[in-house]
Amino acid sequence: MRSTSRSRIVGGLALLASSALVLTGCASAPEAPSTSAAAGSAAAVDLLPCMVSDSGGFDDKSFNQLGFEGLTDAAKALGVEAKSAESKSDTDYAPNIDSLVSAGCDLIITVGFNLSAATVTAAKANPDINFAIVDDAADNDFDGKVDAPNIRPILFDTSQAAFLAGYASASYSKTGVIGTFGGQDFPTVTIFMDGFTQGAQYFNKQKGKNVKVLGWNPDKPKEGLFSGGFEANDKAKSVAQGLIDADADVILPVGGPIFQSAGAAIQDSGKDVALLGADADVYETFPTYDSLYLTSVLKGIKPAVEDVVKSAATGTFDTTPYIGDLKNDGVGIAPFHDFESKVDSGLQGELDTITKSIISGDITITSYLKS
Repeated sequence: MRSTSRSRIVGGLALLASSALVLTGCASAPEAPSTSAAAGSAAAVDLLPCMVSDSGGFDDKSFNQLGFEGLTDAAKALGVEAKSAESKSDTDYAPNIDSLVSAGCDLIITVGFNLSAATVTAAKANPDINFAIVDDAADNDFDGKVDAPNIRPILFDTSQAAFLAGYASASYSKTGVIGTFGGQDFPTVTIFMDGFTQGAQYFNKQKGKNVKVLGWNPDKPKEGLFSGGFEANDKAKSVAQGLIDADADVILPVGGPIFQSAGAAIQDSGKDVALLGADADVYETFPTYDSLYLTSVLKGIKPAVEDVVKSAATGTFDTTPYIGDLKNDGVGIAPFHDFESKVDSGLQGELDTITKSIISGDITITSYLKS
């Protein structure tokens, strides 16, 4: 499917292409969204930082959780209180933001492109409050500019890190088939799938192999494989099972907790299939399937959010879009953990060389976002 969100995010590319690459570092129900970050101590600065989650919630072991950890860590370091509002569905976005406006928040960070419209509306209505949004250009009118002068976009060129993961997956595969699927067809989802596919293709070119990638073809996006949402449910498990049945022995699910459904499908199958995480190092955040994790494609959401909060506290907050990439350590891949002895002994050296080539521009990756 094609979505208006895809058009909206792509519409922000002119803004992103012209923006300086500035390295910035990178819950509870609405009726009771407080999180005390400095119990028993006086506030060191005059700041109330706040956050609204996407529908995955702050315990998704991935995207939202990383953002929330960045908020709470920054609040603790500053000696201030943080407030949060957890969304259960898209109808919660605007009310949750409004609840934090009413609570007197000085900075409101929204997590995910689904909150873009509500964030822009609130920012325009409250010009004295700073806003930031993760994974969105805040350009709903498609003019190549941020829609309000008090919003900072936080974006990540995960195609670069996913390229490394795709190369590693192709190298590891014993069946010659690897697969990927997304929660929904949004650019910030398919950017992982773009990089993953192109990384496998690069492996084939370098090694004279023919590892197939199921679930995504950048040249035929309408044929992409999606579970239809960002929940760990039977649909996501069924999609993963389809890849397993098609002989894929490495799978990259992209969409918050849907990797948990893939892990369950792999365990139920009894087959030797490796699993990749997205956003967070799922080996650390969700060890239930730790024996399955080859690696994870990482976004530096936590440090990016932490830095935005601290910049608001010190009066250095600005709305220049942050774009995390390999050069500024805004994206990367996790260690191989339990697979360290299972991957090719020369793989890490090859990935180090590829990383340098991506940073230098010798290797180019096609995706909606180019840093």
